[in-house]
Amino acid sequence: MHDIWNPWHGCIKKSEGCDNCYMYFLDRMRDMDGSVIFRTKAGFNYPLQKDRQGNYKVKSGEMIRVCMTSDFFLEQADKWRDDAWDIIKQRSDVKFFLLTKRPERVRDCLPYDWGDGWENVFMNVTAENQARADERIPILLSLPFKHKGVMCAPFIGEVSIEKYLQSGQIEQVLCDGENYDGSRPCRYEWVKRLSDECRKYNVTFVFCGTGRRFIKDGKMYSLEGNMQTVQAHRSGLSFKGKPMEFKLYDRWGIAIPKEQLYKPYFRERCDTCGMRISCNGCSNCGRCEGKGEVLP
Repeated sequence: MHDIWNPWHGCIKKSEGCDNCYMYFLDRMRDMDGSVIFRTKAGFNYPLQKDRQGNYKVKSGEMIRVCMTSDFFLEQADKWRDDAWDIIKQRSDVKFFLLTKRPERVRDCLPYDWGDGWENVFMNVTAENQARADERIPILLSLPFKHKGVMCAPFIGEVSIEKYLQSGQIEQVLCDGENYDGSRPCRYEWVKRLSDECRKYNVTFVFCGTGRRFIKDGKMYSLEGNMQTVQAHRSGLSFKGKPMEFKLYDRWGIAIPKEQLYKPYFRERCDTCGMRISCNGCSNCGRCEGKGEVLP
């Protein structure tokens, strides 16, 4: 996927949400051990890679999700993180989505020149159930970041975050069910409660997917593949609240006008996807059609 940057791979399980980790599952399919942590070779410098014309492959204004097969604040990655921060600083024209289950480590892992936060970094914590929400979100709110969000995934227990939304610091909440081996059910009423709380405070809420086991009106539904995002979209629970305003700059420190930033491209099938609100758009690789399309 063009919106993912994995500077390192592998992780140590941290909490209940890790029990059926998708990365561990996929690594087993490749005869790999997900607990083995290593710096990626070709992928480490992904945000700095250029095409044959000398232009960055990652365009100004894109949002890149970081460490989707690890944790950016993993202790075992301490020796590589400064290099990753340097890349994030160089690409001050790109938005970087960080997600962690280790917010207690964050403050000690920030760059020396962090100040009150970099404009292009969007910090998120995982809150898979109420216990983890109450553990991690208060730490998130105490940290110096310009943009903050919460991800309830895998969503394995009812969560209320209204008391945290009252702070006005949380700009986006995402939730998703669980997949792969041992998928635990996600319940409609849990998602509805989060959606209602976010609407009350005009915070964007994205119901990304139902997961493989979704319970609504007392009935268990088994959903595979794209049907999870389609059903999430059909639920009508996603909500686009107050827009996030990222101040992005070119390499000379000059603010980039909005009209010059990347504009996501979506296919017709994207209209029924639960993730569209927060999606970086189609990379136009042509894999789903067998050939690419010319972007408008």
